[in-house]
Amino acid sequence: MKTIVEHLRIHGILCRKLSEVSPKELGTRKRITLYVGVNLEGYYCSVMVLSKKSRVLRKEAEVLEELHQKMESWKGTKIPKKYIRVDAPLCSKAKAWMEQEGWMFLE
Repeated sequence: MKTIVEHLRIHGILCRKLSEVSPKELGTRKRITLYVGVNLEGYYCSVMVLSKKSRVLRKEAEVLEELHQKMESWKGTKIPKKYIRVDAPLCSKAKAWMEQEGWMFLE
């Protein structure tokens, strides 16, 4: 958790409260680390950390968006801020689509 807080701080994102969410709670078997937090402005934010060896394609980016929507329904509120840290090669089409959907990349 300390490393993700450091990455967020480097990018100028500070959260008052940050808690880890188990992927099993959202009904997924993906190997991904999920966090939900509240930033200093009072908005909810979701942080996903995805690390794998193979490339992240557009189809998987759509799955990540669905996972974000499941997180919103699980939390019971709209989560407008979406951050992701990808430790894998990222397809250019997937990156463009995610940026269009409002994702911010932590690198």
